[in-house]
Amino acid sequence: MSAITGLIAKTKALYSPARAERSKNFCKTGPGQYAEDDVFWGLNAAQVRQLADEYRYLSLDEIEILLADKVHELRVIGLLILVSQYEKTKDDAIRKKHYSFYIEHRAGANNWDLVDLSATKLMGDYLIRFPQERTILYRFIKSENMWERRIAMVSTLAFIRKGEFKDTLQLAALLLNDKEDLMHKAGGWMLRELGKRDELVLCEFLDQYVAKIPRTMLRYAIERFPEPKRLKYLKAK
Repeated sequence: MSAITGLIAKTKALYSPARAERSKNFCKTGPGQYAEDDVFWGLNAAQVRQLADEYRYLSLDEIEILLADKVHELRVIGLLILVSQYEKTKDDAIRKKHYSFYIEHRAGANNWDLVDLSATKLMGDYLIRFPQERTILYRFIKSENMWERRIAMVSTLAFIRKGEFKDTLQLAALLLNDKEDLMHKAGGWMLRELGKRDELVLCEFLDQYVAKIPRTMLRYAIERFPEPKRLKYLKAK
């Protein structure tokens, strides 16, 4: 039995109908919803991470098989392995190879949890190391594909943690007219994280765009503000 066959068999053996049904509802898999037709086997987070650790040596060809699978948990495992291999290497050539693989197979990151577990640690870290390649963020943020837009936005958490705010602010401004609430949440989340490091910068952004900012994005961004300050922005909105 090959490694990939063994992994899939072990994953399927942990199938839980009750958890699978809850996951389907939580991740919006109904008709017309953003994850329509996504398939769940109902593994919990600990089970998924244990399998990813056990099979952390898989090749990129094998990870590609996982990312193309219709089963959500297999795509999660594939991304966790990819991120782990990226984080453990000290070789820029390998980092480049894994980053390029991630971009090429980004279609496998097609739900919010898949994006959020991979974008910051892989794409964000890579673009910290190679800032000259950040133009991809501005291509993705204008994509018709919501997951590409979310990858761009969430990747900037890596920049925020390094005290770099420019790209986060510019990308958030490009989301002001986005029609997807899930993107408003992502933009507000990144703005809130930025505000933890520099509240003045966040307030300058809010003061400039408060009339245009979607309410969900605003609520996420000001979540940590004292009540009087929160009310000030909500009333201005």
